[in-house]
Amino acid sequence: QVQLVESGGGLVQAGGSLRLSCVASGSMFRINDMGWHRQAPGKKRELVAGIISGGTTNYADSVKGRFTVSRDNAKVYLQMNNLKPEDTAVYYCNAGAYSGGYFSTYWGQGTQVTVSS
Repeated sequence: QVQLVESGGGLVQAGGSLRLSCVASGSMFRINDMGWHRQAPGKKRELVAGIISGGTTNYADSVKGRFTVSRDNAKVYLQMNNLKPEDTAVYYCNAGAYSGGYFSTYWGQGTQVTVSS
């Protein structure tokens, strides 16, 4: 099993910045990819940004040029700049990892990001 814990959410004014962090822990696991999704009220969960082991990243069109995902071993970060009210959502860290011989996707419990206009 892999546990993911996010931190860094909060309330910020439009145009401001936040940095989300997520750390993975557990026993005998190997991470393949990590990233961030978000879910706004009444909307489906959507991919925000992801990063795979080789360092390749991908972003939702709505955040390109504003958000940057990075990874350091079992930690993944999301630097969010020039935040907009439409970025308001619960942000979830995710990791695709091998544990006990099986590949699974793991999720954190989420951290709230609120952007005021």
